[in-house]
Amino acid sequence: MAETLRIGIVGCGGIANGKHLPSLSKLKNVKLVGFCDIVEERAEKAKKEYGDAKSVACKDYRVLLDDKKIDVIHVCTPNSSHADIAIAAMEAGKHVLSEKPMAKTAADARRMVEAAKKTKRKLTVGYNNRYRADSWYLHQLCERGDLGEIYTAKAHAIRRRAVPTWGVFLDEEQQGGGPLIDIGTHALDLTLWMMNNYEPQTVVGSVYRKLADTENAANAFGSWDPKKFTVEDSAFGFITMKSGATVFLESSWALNTLQVDEAKCTLCGTKAGADMIGGLRVNGEQFSRLWETKVDLGAGGVAFYSGRAESDSDIEARLWVDAILNDTDPVVLPEQACVVSEILEAIYTSARTGKAVQFK
Repeated sequence: MAETLRIGIVGCGGIANGKHLPSLSKLKNVKLVGFCDIVEERAEKAKKEYGDAKSVACKDYRVLLDDKKIDVIHVCTPNSSHADIAIAAMEAGKHVLSEKPMAKTAADARRMVEAAKKTKRKLTVGYNNRYRADSWYLHQLCERGDLGEIYTAKAHAIRRRAVPTWGVFLDEEQQGGGPLIDIGTHALDLTLWMMNNYEPQTVVGSVYRKLADTENAANAFGSWDPKKFTVEDSAFGFITMKSGATVFLESSWALNTLQVDEAKCTLCGTKAGADMIGGLRVNGEQFSRLWETKVDLGAGGVAFYSGRAESDSDIEARLWVDAILNDTDPVVLPEQACVVSEILEAIYTSARTGKAVQFK
């Protein structure tokens, strides 16, 4: 592998311009050479801002896959197309970072895992909340065993009124769901990663569409169009793991509550507990006394700290590129992301059928 990676971006919309392109452009060992979008003007705009005269801008992602000089593809398209683009890219010899969730369906997620194994290409998913300072610090505590056995947890993804009204977020056909698959996926990924537990046994889910038909609704991003709102506005799941551990997942874009937390988790272990509510807090018992502390994360010094200011997206990009150049595992393993997709789908299935979903 060359010391400089040549990367192509498929989908030059909001997530590409807000996260991938700015972070990748900061890396000295990366060259952005391909820009694809079904709206060609967006591809041309991205090329002008992040590429050079030799860069390619196109409407068909297969143009980038046919380019032997491109090493890596980032998939930043609606959920329904993640799998087909990622699999074709790996079969063309490219390493792939797919935006979250891994795919629209669990079957597609499994196809992506199999393709990575067959092609021996690296595959990861854009769960950038793992790279936040509080997430990384808490994960180190969990790995070290400070919390003991984590046997119950909550995954939080609650907004009061912040329904995304742009793009295809409200389109069930392209996305596969609403807040559960959009922001609930981040919270569940964080929680399972902290627990290091990817073996679900039973899933029970409830899905609601209670506020979506409201006309002229108060909303952080402007009122939504009820006719275009074809997904749920809230979803909740109760997950029992094979170990006996339990996880409660809450997700909503629009819930009448003042308790809002997004991409956060609460963990309860046999030695101690922790939560990300209003900052990272750890609690426990020692010498027959209860204790709690709020972790000061302002001084740096955590494992990924490199002596310069970096956002979670910057760190994600840097560690992903390092994994490719050094031939190591990415932080987010495709098998882990696949389990997240399987659980999300099980919540939808349980809500639709009124029955618990059993994993084999």
